[in-house]
Amino acid sequence: MDKQLLLKDYKKQEDKLCLSQILDRIEFSKARDRIESTEFFLDMYQVSLVENFLRKWKMTNYKLWGGYEEAERKLFIIYPDKYDEKMIEKNNEKTLKVVRIILPEEEIGKYSHRNYLGGIVKLGLKREKIGDIIVREEGADIVTLEDFADILKQQLPTLTRFEKSKITIEEITNLQKREIKVESIKIIVPSLRLDNFVSDLARTSRSKAVQIIAQERVFVNGQNETKTSKQLKLNDIITIRGKGRFLIKEFAGTTRSNRNIVVVEKYV
Repeated sequence: MDKQLLLKDYKKQEDKLCLSQILDRIEFSKARDRIESTEFFLDMYQVSLVENFLRKWKMTNYKLWGGYEEAERKLFIIYPDKYDEKMIEKNNEKTLKVVRIILPEEEIGKYSHRNYLGGIVKLGLKREKIGDIIVREEGADIVTLEDFADILKQQLPTLTRFEKSKITIEEITNLQKREIKVESIKIIVPSLRLDNFVSDLARTSRSKAVQIIAQERVFVNGQNETKTSKQLKLNDIITIRGKGRFLIKEFAGTTRSNRNIVVVEKYV
């Protein structure tokens, strides 16, 4: 496998490093004839990067998995031909664990995703070892690598915010998925270009929206999108890092000035 040839079109060092690690996993899997996976979670940008890369080179026999279907942060898993779906699923279930936080009664409903992630960052723990953090009123399920679960369980109670919480390690099959709640909002955009939507949904100027897109913080249907003029359509899902996820639910007509009225559902 000629890494230099495969990576020659990628200019950013962080992209090359990520894809180089993916290629290492592929080579290890082939040499050892066994399932291999990354020792870190890919974020949404990296997932998009890896998917496009593997599609370009027609590579198969892999999965991107974060513990459940809708996961944003995922591991890259590569497997030999001899493995069937059941064998792969069994391996995946051993790879990940859930660190569950149950808050004391007086703290229920007070913490958001930011509180949990902020705590992990404050402890100096590696973000790439943590998958999705699924927040509920009574606490949260934190998806993590199997070999990192004990470290997380030991460290979290040292934070004042979690010192009275009950913290356990659960199997990934016991993950409690978030209840999907949406808030319907109506926006008015001059056209169906991506930068118009980002401007309105992020509540910022068009010029700032262009910057957000250029910073690779915007995803359409899970794929990173840097083209500001991309035309959006019904049922597209827009994710703006730091701002949320939105579904284009309905085109509700136009204003007198011929601007588009769009009904959007925001995931809350």
